[in-house]
Amino acid sequence: MSYSGWILLTATLVGISCGLIGVLLILRRMAMMADAISHTVLLGIVVAYMATRQLSGVHMLIGAVCAGLLTSVLVQWFQSRGVRQEASIGVVFTTLFAIGVVLIATQVGNAHLDVKHTLMGEITFIPWETTAVPLIGEIPEAVLMLAVVLAIALIAILAFYKEWKITSFDPALAVSLGIPAVLMHYVFMSLVSVTTVASFDAVGAIMVVAMLITPASAAYLWTDRLSVMLALGAAFGALSAWIGYGIATWLDTSISGSMAFATGILFAASFLGSPRYGALAKLRRPKAAGRNAGSEAGLSTD
Repeated sequence: MSYSGWILLTATLVGISCGLIGVLLILRRMAMMADAISHTVLLGIVVAYMATRQLSGVHMLIGAVCAGLLTSVLVQWFQSRGVRQEASIGVVFTTLFAIGVVLIATQVGNAHLDVKHTLMGEITFIPWETTAVPLIGEIPEAVLMLAVVLAIALIAILAFYKEWKITSFDPALAVSLGIPAVLMHYVFMSLVSVTTVASFDAVGAIMVVAMLITPASAAYLWTDRLSVMLALGAAFGALSAWIGYGIATWLDTSISGSMAFATGILFAASFLGSPRYGALAKLRRPKAAGRNAGSEAGLSTD
């Protein structure tokens, strides 16, 4: 595959993975948790590096997942003590992220791990860091990790589709039906953490947040069916990657930034043009209702 092909494949995998997970985040009204976890995983990555002095390996994934779960547990704990959800997220996310930044500045030293790389990523380096895969050959490490994470996300969503649906729309009903809503919550937070850290090194925290929230929000405007919403979220995420790469090539600018911008373009198009919840459709409805009312009045007069 060509250099550009690997970049597009990496970004497409990020878009599909984040689009699927993002739909459940939006339905659970936990969009800001995506922002929080995408930043707090930095602490887990730094701690894993300090323990092993290696910048790649499964220990990075484990550290990031632990940081994501710690974020979720602390937010839930503060909420149980009467702190509002948005305040809990703000306190936990800024504190843990700040600890990660301080540890980078004081403990990491000359390793290739910095705040700018964390926020923006560097997808152009992805094709050069390869690993050998049996029957396939040399492929970028990020592609392999993202493919595995996407497979895990798909299996988890398909295997527990009913449970995700009920716990997302009505947690109280889920508990009454014997579904372990708390366990499902932390399993979901683990999926968010794994997806975030798999995308983290390639595209940075900003694009991860954009891909987790915006394609799913666009999909939410098109349908009320969860299955269709999941498919649209994944499709919008992948399409954002392709549109963003085209914009970056055209303007000779940041690839990750352009892809994040492309998610906004798709959301704006959905916000305006969605046949059900789009702004233009809402403007047309009162006029149509007025015409129908006038017709009915004419018929009654006759």
